[in-house]
Amino acid sequence: MIGDLNAWVVRSLLATAAVIIFLLGFLVCADIFGRAIFNSPVKGTPEIVSMSVVIICFLLAGYAVQSRGMIYTDVFSGMFGVRGRAFAELLSAVLGILFFGFIVWGSYEPMLHAWLSGEYEGEGALRVPVWPARIVVVIGSVLVIVSYGLHAVRAAQSLITGRSDDAAPAASPHI
Repeated sequence: MIGDLNAWVVRSLLATAAVIIFLLGFLVCADIFGRAIFNSPVKGTPEIVSMSVVIICFLLAGYAVQSRGMIYTDVFSGMFGVRGRAFAELLSAVLGILFFGFIVWGSYEPMLHAWLSGEYEGEGALRVPVWPARIVVVIGSVLVIVSYGLHAVRAAQSLITGRSDDAAPAASPHI
């Protein structure tokens, strides 16, 4: 149940990131053409792009973990059999939970501050709010923690039973 909900949310965020990337391409092209042809770039493009890169990365992080697309080296874990792979995945999941837990812990207060104070980036014609990026960092990190938690449960089951869970479907690449 929670795995299916997590998979749906993660795939939805993947689609959202794809739309943002698509729209960002138009913004960058408009900025380049504006600079080259009219000697007038699109105002705020650097600020929008820098915020968008952070947002895109954290929108995609949950899918990368859920689909087992994070950095994974099966050369070493393959040498240790089913239990060795299960232990490596369990260790990886626990370290991932800790790492992204620290990101949530360190980003929660700045997110609240950005929301409550109306923090922005940029000066002059266009001021870009910071709170969307900060919220996506926290929400994306929480989804990564959930994905790693699901991986940890599967790995612990494989470690205990000695049976491989390789037959378990990874996230569907189709949206």
